[in-house]
Amino acid sequence: MSVTATKTLQATLAPPTTHKEEKLQKTLKTYREALDEAFDSGADTMGGVSDVVTPYDLPYQAKAALCSYVPKLRKTYNAREIDDEHPLRLTNQAAKFDHSDEREYEFTWWAPRPGRGTNFWIPLRINPKQESLWFDLLNQDAKAGEIRLQKHRKNWVLHVTVEYSIDEPTTDGDTTPIGLDIGETALITGCALKRGTPTRPVLWSGKRAKHLRKEMSTTLQRLQERNAEWRIDERFDYYQNALTDIVEKASSEVVDYATGFENPVIVMEDLTYIRENLDYGKYMNRRLHAWAFARLQGRIEDKATDAGISVKYVNPAYTSQTCHECGHIGKRGSQAKFRCTNDDCHVSTFQADISAAASIAQRVDPWGESYTWKTCDDDSPRDGSSCDTAVRPPKRSAPTQMTLGAYES
Repeated sequence: MSVTATKTLQATLAPPTTHKEEKLQKTLKTYREALDEAFDSGADTMGGVSDVVTPYDLPYQAKAALCSYVPKLRKTYNAREIDDEHPLRLTNQAAKFDHSDEREYEFTWWAPRPGRGTNFWIPLRINPKQESLWFDLLNQDAKAGEIRLQKHRKNWVLHVTVEYSIDEPTTDGDTTPIGLDIGETALITGCALKRGTPTRPVLWSGKRAKHLRKEMSTTLQRLQERNAEWRIDERFDYYQNALTDIVEKASSEVVDYATGFENPVIVMEDLTYIRENLDYGKYMNRRLHAWAFARLQGRIEDKATDAGISVKYVNPAYTSQTCHECGHIGKRGSQAKFRCTNDDCHVSTFQADISAAASIAQRVDPWGESYTWKTCDDDSPRDGSSCDTAVRPPKRSAPTQMTLGAYES
C-alpha cells in the first residue's frame, strides 16, 4: 500500500542578468509590502486579504498565496507580528519547469511576473540528490505544492514543496514513538516511549553550532565595518558549510538511533511558523530565528523516509512545560530541570529536555491522534486550537528558516 510523502526541492537560480535581477527584486519587495499591509489591516478571511492585495502589482499566483497565508497567521497561529524577511510565496500554478540536457543548466523555471507576456525563463542549479524528484515533477508523477523564493545575500533560492507516493512503512505490532526536541543548547534531545515510560534518552549538544553562529555574526559584522566585501562571501560560505555538516551528521545519527527500536515512529513539533510565534524578547528571538529548526527537521524527515521510518508532527504548545507522565503543566525553573506541580504524580523533577522529548512522543498514540493535556490550574481536558486534534503533516516553512543564517548581537 502506498502513502503520500512530502519533500521540499531546493534549487539556486543561476546568476540572473541585471534586468531579470531587477524584476525579481521588485516582485519580492512588492510582495512584502502587500503582506505587511494585509497583516496590519487585520484581515482574517481570504476575501478580506484579497481586497487589500488586489491593487498591488503582483502575479496572480502571489496574490492567491497571500489570500491563503495571511488568515492562517491570524486564526491558526495567532501571530502577533511577522518577520520582515519573508520569502515570496506562490501557489502551485507557478510550478512551470522545463528540462533539456543540451543546456548548461538543464532545468529552468518560468518565473511569473504581473501582466501578460512578462514571465521569463531562468536556469536552476538543482541538488543532484533530488534530480529524480525533479523529473517526477516534470512527468507529473509528483504534485507541486507551494513555491517560495528567497534572496540569500547574492543568491536566489527556490523551494518547491512536492507530494509523491511511497510504499507505506510496514509495522508489526505496536509502534515505538520517539520524540525529538530541537533546541539551541541541546541541538536535539531524543526519547522513546515504551508503554508510556521514557526509554533510552539521548542528547546531541548544540555547543558547536551555537559557537559557530556567534562567531559568524561577529566576523561578518567586522568585515562589513571594514568594507571588506571580498572577504564576506568567503567567510559566509565557510560557516554555512560547517553548520550544514553539523545538520547532516546529527540527522543521520538521529535516524540511526531510531532504527534501534522496534517499529519506530519519529515525532517532532510542527514548527512551521516558529519565526512568527516566538516571543522571548528581541535578543533571544534573533538568536532562535537564526537557527534552522526547519532545515534540521527536514533532513531528519528525508533520511527517516528513506529508511522506511514514519514521521509525525504534533502541536508544539507547552511541550517543554508539560509533564510526560500525568500531562499537567508544570514548571521549568531552569534550562536543565522540569518540576511537575501535580501532587498525585510520581514525577517530582526531571531533566527538562528529556521530559520535553517524552511529551512530544506522548502526543501521538498508535492511532495517530494526539493526547489531551491538562493544566495545573484546570484539570479539564483542553481541546486546544490544534493540539488535541489528529496529527497533521508538516507545512514547509519559509526558506529564511531553512537557512543557517547568523544572528545579530
